[in-house]
Amino acid sequence: MTTTTATKITVETTVNAPVEKVWKFWSAPEHIIQWNSPSPEWHTPRAENDLRPGGQFMARMEAKDGSFGFDFGGVYDTVKENELIEYTIGDGRKVSVKFEGKGNETHVTETFEAESINPIEMQRGGWQAILDSFKKHAESN
Repeated sequence: MTTTTATKITVETTVNAPVEKVWKFWSAPEHIIQWNSPSPEWHTPRAENDLRPGGQFMARMEAKDGSFGFDFGGVYDTVKENELIEYTIGDGRKVSVKFEGKGNETHVTETFEAESINPIEMQRGGWQAILDSFKKHAESN
């Protein structure tokens, strides 16, 4: 029997905001549509989020020029308010997002199983860019 272990990639940032605000901005659809993109050429025109174990989420990601788009979604496995979100993406990969609040700062650590199509560094760069976009949005609102 052959088993394979998925490569895990971690991205992280520290947001200059208390954990309650960071949690809200991470999970509220009206905020997700404002930060969920890796570059100015992309956007998320709609998002849905049922943040509870067994709840589903979906974010429609599209190139602004209309050349490409996809739905990014899955099901929540674990939700611990202001601390941890674990979910399974539609393709079966696992993701964990940890929130560590310390006063007016929150460290966000996101670990995900890599997919097999794109290079690891490309995946890390894309997820980090989205996380950086989140940080910018949370700190400026």
